[in-house]
Amino acid sequence: MTHLRILIVALLGLLHFAAPACSQAETEDDKVITLLFTNDIESAYDPVPAWWRDDMERIGGIAQLSTLIKEIRRTEPNVFLFDAGDIFTGALSRLTDGALMFEFMLTMGYDAMGIGNHEFDYGEEILSWQKNRASFPVLGANLFFKDTDDPFAQAHTVIERGDIRIGVIGILGQDAAGTAIAPQHIDELDVTDPVTAVARSVAELRDDVDLIVLLTHMGHTAPMQTDAEADPRLDRDIDADIALAGAVDGIDVLFGGHADAGTREPVVQPETGTLIMQTFGQASYLGYLQVTVDGHSGEIKTYDGKLIPVNADNLAPDPAIAQKNADYQHAYPEIMEVVGRNEVRLNRKYFDEADIGNFTADVMVAATGADVGFMHSGGIRKDLPAGDVRIMDILDTHPFVDNITVMRMDGAQLRLALEHSFSQLRGLLQMSGISARYDTSRPIGRRIISVTRNGTEVEDSDEFEVAVSGIIARGGDHYDMFLETEFVREFQPMSDLMIAYYRKHGTVPLPQRGRQIDIAAGR
Repeated sequence: MTHLRILIVALLGLLHFAAPACSQAETEDDKVITLLFTNDIESAYDPVPAWWRDDMERIGGIAQLSTLIKEIRRTEPNVFLFDAGDIFTGALSRLTDGALMFEFMLTMGYDAMGIGNHEFDYGEEILSWQKNRASFPVLGANLFFKDTDDPFAQAHTVIERGDIRIGVIGILGQDAAGTAIAPQHIDELDVTDPVTAVARSVAELRDDVDLIVLLTHMGHTAPMQTDAEADPRLDRDIDADIALAGAVDGIDVLFGGHADAGTREPVVQPETGTLIMQTFGQASYLGYLQVTVDGHSGEIKTYDGKLIPVNADNLAPDPAIAQKNADYQHAYPEIMEVVGRNEVRLNRKYFDEADIGNFTADVMVAATGADVGFMHSGGIRKDLPAGDVRIMDILDTHPFVDNITVMRMDGAQLRLALEHSFSQLRGLLQMSGISARYDTSRPIGRRIISVTRNGTEVEDSDEFEVAVSGIIARGGDHYDMFLETEFVREFQPMSDLMIAYYRKHGTVPLPQRGRQIDIAAGR
């Protein structure tokens, strides 16, 4: 949904819900509650250059985020802290099976979290074990062991602080589970209908709490681009959250994840009045929503919601979080090894050819001997810095334990993959070994203008060995055409291939650009 559409939904909701409530004067029985939230933190432990902003040099960082949370706790009443999922991924997460982020959240004082798709990056057994580390509830109301009614996770919880009681529910979207998790990592579970699960928990909680907060992880996959907030093409709609909030009465607040669809103010569900928010992810913003609850009716009378940037120039790192991060790094000194250098910073782009995407695809071809390399943009989780490149940088960029697979496909199948890529539904396939011209002003499915290899147009009958990540080879991100291709051979995960490449070549120059040109956009 564009920002204009979000604004329209918000205005409709204000007319339906907020305006009458805001007209009521506060009384001494009213309860002022401050809700803080994060989503899709993933491996964003350190600040990054904020090149798209003119008001700060660096943004984000888990220790800086913690400092911001502490400041708000000192100045605001009745503060609660939640997360809407995707706390795993990254070098230290991978090495600790996800324990590090739980450790951060313990220190930061989270009250509850909802399970995201990346919590299954290492399989359901590891998540089941590691969530025991958390002193706060790890929620998934619609997750059950396969073909049973046995819950995999706690469905909901009640958090009581003073005279305030908040019911919290977590759900994982069926789309996120079906397309963004390797099947073998969740094959022991069923992900059931969110509406049914949420309705059951709301019915259980509604009469016993002041507020119900729903933590969701559903909808579109996030656009993995560091400066996503500055690119209007990357605006994600939150239609799935709006629909769920409209399907179940009694949800006061919904904090979402998965899409990284930053809502700079609450979106109000026009039928039910649910206040819906989400951050841009990557620990770059802290979500803030303060509500005043009527002491007699229990209704929300007023609210104030916003996203607060984590300005790393002005926020000192929280010493406890910084020390915990350092301790875990020291426990794995091998990841601090410098294996090579970049002449320039290699940044991500979701809908465009990206320098880091070109480099990744080049490494795939060099390591596997394939004719073509394809890397989906969502598989690249972090930019690579200029200068020294450590193993940790590479593991943060390519965190998935997912083997690179070489498949044999003909020219017709290759064109189908490119048409899906050029639809921009799941970002752009980054490529090596071929070049393409396309036109995004044309209808989806008819956007290719030309596809060439070594200057010669690709014919439908041509055959290629194509290197892709395992999840794409299995039809992930709706690349169903790979299910009809022939398996050739398999290699180590992308991170291992890239570490070996840096060790062999040393300094990496800027990769060749101009492999994909969208004539509609002039790029």
